[in-house]
Amino acid sequence: MKYVLQWTNRSGGSSEENLASLQRSLEVLSKWTPSTTIHQFVARVDGGGGFAVGETDDMAVLARDCAIFTPYVDIAVHPVLDVAQGAEALGAGVEFNRTN
Repeated sequence: MKYVLQWTNRSGGSSEENLASLQRSLEVLSKWTPSTTIHQFVARVDGGGGFAVGETDDMAVLARDCAIFTPYVDIAVHPVLDVAQGAEALGAGVEFNRTN
């Protein structure tokens, strides 16, 4: 299954607490190896988070990877399809609604 993972930095502490959290998250990232196939891994220019486009057959593995970073970032995972597959599914939905 393909997915897009979006993360945003957690904040809310003092500036010193936020800096310490950011520093620790970078240390964790430097020691981490993804357990899924990541096709693209990009950071937002404003430093507020980023995105990963990946693929896995085992969502439990992705959940474990996410759990490593939940103390530092908020994560949302969105299952996705290639545009052609998504358009085909939408077309089937339209056809169903027109005939039923």
